[in-house]
Amino acid sequence: MAVFAIWIGPDLLWPGYRDFWLFHNGITGIARSSLPAHLRSNAFFVAVRVLESAVLVPVLEELFWRGWLMRWAIRPDFESVSLGQYTAVSFWFVAVLFASEHGPYWEVGLIAGVAYNWWLVRTRNLADCILAHAVTNALLAGYVLIFDQWQYWL
Repeated sequence: MAVFAIWIGPDLLWPGYRDFWLFHNGITGIARSSLPAHLRSNAFFVAVRVLESAVLVPVLEELFWRGWLMRWAIRPDFESVSLGQYTAVSFWFVAVLFASEHGPYWEVGLIAGVAYNWWLVRTRNLADCILAHAVTNALLAGYVLIFDQWQYWL
């Protein structure tokens, strides 16, 4: 829930925040949904999008970022690296790459990446990270739908 609050916080506290050049440029893109209006009112599409966001994405991303890449960055024979093993290089490498995948939301993506990385190091439990990521995305999906904030679903 904290990562969700951090995700939407800057936009709520400082209207126009995403218009600043660090978040609105040719590299990060623009915080604007590319979904056509007719899909926003299509119940099937919205249901699939919510399930994708709250179930599929957390599983796939956590398996990739923290289950594989964080360990591979320590040693390419990643299976020999215990889950949650910490090195500064692997921790920050994964956090920065995770941030970069989130376009104009890169700074909150970085905070989320740090939070999820920290949680894995602390608990050594990938299922906890998947659950935390799923809760964040489910709350964000609810926020998108309730408050018509489609820019969070680029």
